[in-house]
Order: sequence, then structure tokens, then C-alpha cells
Amino acid sequence: MDELKSIIRDIPDFPKKGIVFKDITTLLNDSRSFHRMIDLIAHRYVGMRIDQIVGIEARGFILGAALAYKLGAGITLVRKPGKLPSKTISKTYDLEYGTDTLEIHADAFKPGDRIIIADDLLATGGTVAAVVDLVGELGVEIVDCAFMAELEFLDGRKRLPDGKVFSLLKF
Repeated sequence: MDELKSIIRDIPDFPKKGIVFKDITTLLNDSRSFHRMIDLIAHRYVGMRIDQIVGIEARGFILGAALAYKLGAGITLVRKPGKLPSKTISKTYDLEYGTDTLEIHADAFKPGDRIIIADDLLATGGTVAAVVDLVGELGVEIVDCAFMAELEFLDGRKRLPDGKVFSLLKF
């Protein structure tokens, strides 16, 4: 894991002063590391029935699509308002300074589908907690929330279902 962690670069003072941004693009554009990262996450779910991976806009689409392919599952997209073409349901949630809204197609799942919510990074957990609430309205079973990386010092996993959080890399 240290090898994968070392590929992710720190960008100081981005997007604002005092923040050290974890730039995952360096891992994504290294084919060997990207493949290894997806294999390591997918290995956790081999042999489980996973019907859908839910990818959160936008970097969750990258992780989600690769996991869906690897696990033989479909991928469902959670997007900002107005980006999905069919009937949607939405969830508005609080941010540090304001609110945001996410949408999913109302017919994205069959009752009882087993899903994994996927995103690149778990920080404060607000966005993922909103997605947990959103998909919870659609009668699915959340198997796990899977992340490439987690900023442990922000305690985001406390906002998510107990025992249903997996992060490959921890900072």
C-alpha cells in the first residue's frame, strides 16, 4: 500500500490556503498502479453478489466503472442536478458553507439489488452520507462504501453505516 500511497501527490494550498490536496491523477495515469488499485479493491467483493456499483460524480465514475467491470456488475451514476435525462430523485445536503444537491434515476435499481457506493476519497463523509440516504429510498442493500483513499483525521466514516466502509489507502 505504501507504494500506491507514494504515487498520490500532495498539492499544498489547493483549493485554498491551508489545505493539502491529495491529487489522485498521478495514480490514475500510471497503468500498473491503477490496475493494482482496482484489483485490490475488487478482491474484497469477489464471490459476493454485487448488482450495481454507484459512482459519485465525478471521480467516483472512474473507480465505479472499473469496479463494475471487474465484478461483472452494472454502474449507476449519482450526478449534480439536471445531468440525468430521465425521472430522478434528489437529496440536498449541507456543506461547510452552504448546500449541494445530488440526483439519481428513480428507476436505477431493482428491489433488493446489492450495491457498493464508490468514490475516490472519503473526507468528511457528507457527500457519501447523502448518497446513502438517496439510495436508501430505492430499496437496495448497501454492501459497502468503497474508497481508494481516506483522510482518517476528518472522521468521515462516522457518518456512514457501521461496518460498511472500506478504504484501500489511509492518510
